[in-house]
Amino acid sequence: MSENKNTGISFFEKYLTVWVALCMVGGILIGRFLPGIPEFLGKLEYANVSIPVAVLIWLMIYPMMMKVDFKSVTHVGENPQGLFITWITNWLIKPFTMFGIAWLFFYVLFRNLIPAELAKDYLAGAVLLGAAPCTAMVFVWSHLTKGNPAYTVVQVATNDLIILVAFVPIVKFLLGVSDVHVPWDTLFLSVVLFVVIPLTAGALTRGHMLKTKGPDYFEKIFLPKFGNTTIIGLLLTLVIIFSFQGKVILENPIHIGLIAIPLILQTVLIFFIAYLAAKVFKLPHNVAAPAGMIGASNFFELAVAVAIALFGTTSPVALATIVGVLVEVPVMLALVGFANRTTSWFKEK
Repeated sequence: MSENKNTGISFFEKYLTVWVALCMVGGILIGRFLPGIPEFLGKLEYANVSIPVAVLIWLMIYPMMMKVDFKSVTHVGENPQGLFITWITNWLIKPFTMFGIAWLFFYVLFRNLIPAELAKDYLAGAVLLGAAPCTAMVFVWSHLTKGNPAYTVVQVATNDLIILVAFVPIVKFLLGVSDVHVPWDTLFLSVVLFVVIPLTAGALTRGHMLKTKGPDYFEKIFLPKFGNTTIIGLLLTLVIIFSFQGKVILENPIHIGLIAIPLILQTVLIFFIAYLAAKVFKLPHNVAAPAGMIGASNFFELAVAVAIALFGTTSPVALATIVGVLVEVPVMLALVGFANRTTSWFKEK
């Protein structure tokens, strides 16, 4: 695929918002008019994790993992503020602002539009999203903002460890639900499939190519072969996800919009909290951008899986988590564009 000669941006990246919209619409139409396709793909799962989606996420992450120089991971201590910003935003701020914003909209501002029982369910879905900051997709957002790949790996890895101990207590506290059950096999399998496998594959490939072909061949010939793999993986993932949820989305158009409003506001708020905090601490842009992205986006695979496990596939709770998937990509692309236009805010290191 050709690239813009002036910017080095690929054709896919230049018109990414258009491709995303087309893939979302295409997925919904497939789910509506060709239901046999998502039904077949839906059978290819283990522990509530879609294997086709996992493979496509490998396509997204693998090329980026090959760019990680793991020797540089040891240098993340030079900017520990970036990790602190990520942890504080994700775990001490995000779940509670999500609860507050969702409660305000569902119980107060939309009280004449959403029955109280539905408001309770939508709030539960929003909380599940807020308590699950991004794991896999943040690599895509980091890539699009030219984030430091080694630093992003550490941010994601530490975030995954915190999820294991913090997700359930936060959800229980915010919802007052004593019987919250997290499908741990889903959680662990997601981390292995979406992070460990592509990270390991990328590291082994990098080491092998550098040893056998040398750095010039690896950087100038081998890596460019994967130039559009990440974006293609993202687009195909959207087609599959929205083919799964097409019927649900088409049958709830008004409530989809109502749920989307607080989720969008939450996403933008959390991004700016982390991004501006990074500016205050004078961090470089390639650390600040991923810090903002990882908090703003959600680990929607986990949120949807938990919602389905707790409340069922047709529940309003599951619907709310699905809306999170619906709004996340367009909003995150907008934030990526903003981050790329504000690189001058940050010092270089």
